[in-house]
Amino acid sequence: MAVYGVVLAAGQGKRMKSKLYKVLHPVCGKPMVGHMVDALRAINAERTVVVVGHGADKVQAYFGDSVQYALQAEQLGTGHAVLQAERLLGDLDGTTVVVYGDTPLIRAETLQAMVAMHEKSGAAVTLLSAIFADPTGLGRIVRDSGGRVQGIVEQKDCTPQEAAIKEINAGAYCFDNRKLFAALAQVTNNNAQNEYYLTDVIGIMRAQGDIVEAYCTPDADESLGVNDRAALADAERIMRARLNRAHMLNGVTIVDPQATYIEAEVQIGADTVVLPGSMLRGRTVIGSDCVIGPGADITDSTVGDGASVKHSVLQEAVVGAASAVGPFAYLRPGAKLGEDVKVGDFVEIKNATLGDGTKVSHLAYVGDAVVGKNVNFGCGAITVNYDGFNKQLTEVEDDAFVGSNVNLIAPVKIGKGAYVVAGSTITHEVPAGDLAIARERQTNKPGYAEKLRARFKAKKEASKRS
Repeated sequence: MAVYGVVLAAGQGKRMKSKLYKVLHPVCGKPMVGHMVDALRAINAERTVVVVGHGADKVQAYFGDSVQYALQAEQLGTGHAVLQAERLLGDLDGTTVVVYGDTPLIRAETLQAMVAMHEKSGAAVTLLSAIFADPTGLGRIVRDSGGRVQGIVEQKDCTPQEAAIKEINAGAYCFDNRKLFAALAQVTNNNAQNEYYLTDVIGIMRAQGDIVEAYCTPDADESLGVNDRAALADAERIMRARLNRAHMLNGVTIVDPQATYIEAEVQIGADTVVLPGSMLRGRTVIGSDCVIGPGADITDSTVGDGASVKHSVLQEAVVGAASAVGPFAYLRPGAKLGEDVKVGDFVEIKNATLGDGTKVSHLAYVGDAVVGKNVNFGCGAITVNYDGFNKQLTEVEDDAFVGSNVNLIAPVKIGKGAYVVAGSTITHEVPAGDLAIARERQTNKPGYAEKLRARFKAKKEASKRS
């Protein structure tokens, strides 16, 4: 049976007290609403409709054409929000999964299990429930003697017997699509808030003899709805623990999971060790047998098998197999290291390619450059790539040696096997195999140091007398 998805994402989220639209607040690097759309994709929803209102343009900018949109121009309740999807889904047969855009902890596996129960039972609606030790303030799931759902009773309306129920409404639903929109047409706003509630559909379906089921998730955390920054932090903590556990079960050693931050789309190979204080973000891919950290901050980068990154920042960078980065290195966008490359302390690489076996061990800057294999950059060597108007290219071919405190004034080329003497400022090409020296000849003045000290001393004494 075809499955469709509706994600309710029209609310303003005033309690977040933020300029950022609520459902776009990230949890482990991905907007909350993105987690829910991805969960629907994972259960092969044929169509996903995101109901937007406040911040619609920003949600559409995030998803682009990957989903369909329904506009809830006025926020008149959850039932009214789902009704806006009727134009796109109303004439279809199948199962429609309705979720909220601020419940990022609901797993795809849970939605799949709920859909399976729904279709097997022939229910008109199956809702997601959870067991809470303290359900105060939450809607209770009331079942009949046969275990079928009779309805949802809000806290304020509970009898003492109903208040003792631990099973609560977790805020996700499976509907027979045609029955959903037929029931929504009967929902009224005759309540204190003058809103059209999606939960009223359950009573309508029950009254007309339809089957109402509930799938109880074994993980009550899935029911967490994020309405403020405190709940956002809770969701981040729970999801981070999930992600770290999944990596560890896949063969990654995380020495201190509570001090390790790995976002949702990061991939890590087996037998890699992640040390405390590391942050792996975006679409980062880490190979096998790597050592990451401590204190590695890696975003949208690729690290090859057997490489190490210690106390360093990588952004949109590529590190080849068996290479070592850090401590305290900075690889900016466009940095591409070959295999067995060494980038050491206080080295910055930007928009530059370094060939296999090249070493830039300390206190150097390589920007807008193409560097060959087995090149050595000495301490304090830099490519002078910016002339105040344009970025210029530096080329260093295989097996060249660039001494300490060398300035390579781009555009410039250092040929294969060439040797640049320490302290040189190079403005012209150095041909292959040549040695280049470009510095002022040293001049020594015998005994002049003592004369200089005597002069400074006399000036100091004169200053005191005056």
